[in-house]
Amino acid sequence: MKLAIKTCTLDLPYLEMLDFCVDQDVGLIELGTGNWSSAPHLDLDQLLSSEATLNQWLSEQEKRNIKVCALNCSGNPLAYEEDLVVTYKTFQLAEKIGVKKIVMMSGLPPGHKNDRTPAWITTSWPPETQDILEYQWNEVAIPVWGEIIKKAKNHGIEKIALENHGMQLVYNPETLFKLRSEIGPMVGMNLDPSHLFWMGSNPIDAVRILGEQNAIYFVHGKDARIEVRNNAPNGVLDTKPIERFKERSWNYVAVGAGHDQQWWHEFVSILRMYGYDDIISLEMEDLTMSSYSGHLISLETLRKAIR
Repeated sequence: MKLAIKTCTLDLPYLEMLDFCVDQDVGLIELGTGNWSSAPHLDLDQLLSSEATLNQWLSEQEKRNIKVCALNCSGNPLAYEEDLVVTYKTFQLAEKIGVKKIVMMSGLPPGHKNDRTPAWITTSWPPETQDILEYQWNEVAIPVWGEIIKKAKNHGIEKIALENHGMQLVYNPETLFKLRSEIGPMVGMNLDPSHLFWMGSNPIDAVRILGEQNAIYFVHGKDARIEVRNNAPNGVLDTKPIERFKERSWNYVAVGAGHDQQWWHEFVSILRMYGYDDIISLEMEDLTMSSYSGHLISLETLRKAIR
């Protein structure tokens, strides 16, 4: 198992971020290219338009023996044309720098062709929910993802890892398998346990069912904690911004602050048992501490788990 850092949650300029990785003996980075990431460590358009800029950007990584393990263009390519554009530009950059794996989200269409706002259906009633799902899957997601796969293959991409995030059409193993059954095994899961925690499922059981289908393509090392005082009377569905962490029913936390070292040991053990012995990429979004401190705490937990 190898450790990486998803760098857009590390609040440091590009060169300082690279030096931090060297100091922490992390030789792999996952870089956000745009869409929902501010892409603090690259300018996608500049890297695609200027060979000199690209070479200088890469040379700073090479000096430090750091490699890009994945590009992350998470956004909503099923609802917003501009997000699809960034996705395709990310494929172009991946081809230029020899990256074969893309991390992203499935996207989420509106509920009807005349709508503009994405609609996440999480219940089977009232009856119109089924009409919405029919439209989202069959008229939008399957055709669009068919085209995305073609584009990715044309740029030498081998795997697309979809994150199991809320407010996405693919948010758990079952919905991933539904998409794979239509467009094929080029898409797998970026298994992020933090989202499964708050949605009430068990990430270790998710490993087992995904591993049986060789469908784990990437893993995020990210934790979440159910805040019992607020969750007990209100449940996990919570629309308060993450900055209001004291009031929320659940929060993203540093790795180890939601689930202890024993849990992370077991998670890694089951990953290996089901055939995944590749990259765990730290994503740190704990707002109760500095980005720097949260990365140090999380890296310590993950290092112990992957030994």
